[in-house]
Amino acid sequence: MKYRPGRVHGWALLALAVIGLLLLGVVERSRSPEAQPYFREKMQAATLTREALEAIREVRLGMGGPIDVVNDPNDTGLIGPEFSLITTSRGSHDAKLRALDPNMAAVFVQLLERAGVAEGDLVAVGMSGSYPLLNAAMLISIETLGAVPVPVTSVGSSMWGATDPELTWLDMEAILLDREIIEHGSVAASIGGGDDRGRGLPPKGRELAREAAERTNVPLIEEPSLDESIVRRMEIYDEAAGDAGYALYVNVGGGLGSVGTSRLDELVRPGLSRVLGTKNFPRRGALVRMADRGVPVVHVPSADPFIDRYGLTIDPVPVPEVGTGGIFYQDHYNVPLVAVLAVLYGFLIFVVVRIDLKHYLFRRPRSEGS
Repeated sequence: MKYRPGRVHGWALLALAVIGLLLLGVVERSRSPEAQPYFREKMQAATLTREALEAIREVRLGMGGPIDVVNDPNDTGLIGPEFSLITTSRGSHDAKLRALDPNMAAVFVQLLERAGVAEGDLVAVGMSGSYPLLNAAMLISIETLGAVPVPVTSVGSSMWGATDPELTWLDMEAILLDREIIEHGSVAASIGGGDDRGRGLPPKGRELAREAAERTNVPLIEEPSLDESIVRRMEIYDEAAGDAGYALYVNVGGGLGSVGTSRLDELVRPGLSRVLGTKNFPRRGALVRMADRGVPVVHVPSADPFIDRYGLTIDPVPVPEVGTGGIFYQDHYNVPLVAVLAVLYGFLIFVVVRIDLKHYLFRRPRSEGS
C-alpha cells in the first residue's frame, strides 16, 4: 500500500467535513422516543392524579366563590389563600404552581420501584397540607403498585397550599376516598405548624384544624411537645403495621412531625435514601427514626428537585398533559446504524488522509516490454 507522501489537499478535507455533516444529519434523524421502565404504571398513576385534581376542583367550585385565577392561573382550586388562620409558614407561590403537575406521580412510581416496594407492602407516609396534589400523587402511586400507604397528616399548610380551613388536605383526601380515586386515607393527623401543635397559629386556627380532623373522622395527635408528638406518630405507625414492617417511609412537604427540623433539607437529599448515615440531626422526626430502623426513605420537600432530574415541564402554566416529560419517554439513537456509519466514516478518513489516492487513481499502466 502506498501512503500519502505530502499534506492532504484542502478540497479533500472540505469534502470530509461535508460528508460528516450529512452523516450527522442521518444519525439525528435516526432518533426515536422509547418508553421508559414502568411506563404502564406511570401512565396509570398520572392519569388518576389528573382525575384527583379535577375532583378537588369540582368540589372547590361547588363551595361557592370564584377561584382566584390570578394566583391560580390553571384554575385548579388547589392553590389556597396566601394567608389564612391555618397558614403555618412561608411558601413559594411558583413552587406551589410547579407542584400541580400530575406527571409527578410517574416520578413517585419510579422512586417506589427503585426502593423495591412490591404488592402488599406497607409504606408509611408523612405529609402536610402544603402540596395537596403531591400528597394525592404519592398515595395514588403507592396504591398503583399494589402497596398500602399508611399516611399521617399535618393539617396546617405553608402559603398557597391547602390553606382554606374549609378545604384542608384532610377534606381533599376525603373527596378522593369518596370518589374511590384512593383507597387509604390518613390514620391520624396533627395540627401542624410550630411544635406540630399549631404554635404560631391563632387559637381560632388551631380550632379550625381540630374541626377538619373531626369532620373527616381522623384521630387527632395533640401532644404537649414536638418530641412527644413524634413519639406518638411512631406508635401510630407501629399500631397500623402490627407484626408487619414497613418497606419504605415517604415524606411529602415539611411537617415537623415527619421531618423533625426545618434543616432536614440540608441533611437529606431529595429522593430515595437507603441509608442516612451519621449526621447531626437537630431533632429526629419520623423520617429519621424510620431510617434508624433500617427502613429506606423518600424525601419530597417539593416538586422542584425532581423537575430537571426527571425531565418534567418546568413551566407550570398550563398544567402539563399526562404522559409528557422524560420520565415517560426518552429519545434513543439507532445504535446499529450509528455504529455502521461511524466505521464507514472512520475508514473514509483513513483513506483520504493516509492513502496516496492520486497514485492509484491516475497512475499509467506500464507498457509491454518496458
